[in-house]
Amino acid sequence: MYIIAGLGNPGRKYENTRHNIGFIALDLLAERNDIKINKIKHKALVGEGRISGQKVLLVKPQTYMNLSGQSLREVMAYYKEDIERLIVIYDDIDIPEGTIRIRKKGSAGTHNGMRSIVYDLASDQFPRIRIGMGMERKSELKDFVLGGFSKEEKGLLEGAVEKAALAAERIVEKGIEKAMNEYNVRQKAAGKKKENDEKGND
Repeated sequence: MYIIAGLGNPGRKYENTRHNIGFIALDLLAERNDIKINKIKHKALVGEGRISGQKVLLVKPQTYMNLSGQSLREVMAYYKEDIERLIVIYDDIDIPEGTIRIRKKGSAGTHNGMRSIVYDLASDQFPRIRIGMGMERKSELKDFVLGGFSKEEKGLLEGAVEKAALAAERIVEKGIEKAMNEYNVRQKAAGKKKENDEKGND
């Protein structure tokens, strides 16, 4: 079974904020695969279903972002799945807005939710899908991540959320390596093309 967690903060106050993009992506994944995330277990809202014939558990920790690891530690202990079967979807200010990056494992970086998960699971050996919030921010970090989306951002981030959901499906269906090859490379190529186009317009 795959355990797919989207990170965010519970409550209406945080619903449409940058820090909740993991929740938003998980909701789309659930909708695409007819899974209802409506049971409360392990300090989380969870939903069980199937993606590409494989059993999955979708998890939205309700602990607030900085304590996400408490919920996932309970989930992983209960289901006794290998750490490689956990996929975490979350916002990342360190990659360009509207892009996604899949990583097989690695450090938590600057993200407090991921720091909590790595600490509580005592491991960073799990896949993650990072949704870019952009590197150029004009406000304090807390204000930025807890802020809502501008009209310009909305379309860009809707596309990123869809890519994140598709990437999660691809990991379940074909494995992490195939998903990385498909989604990471495609975006690099798109970025290079944009750069070349801009140079050509000078």
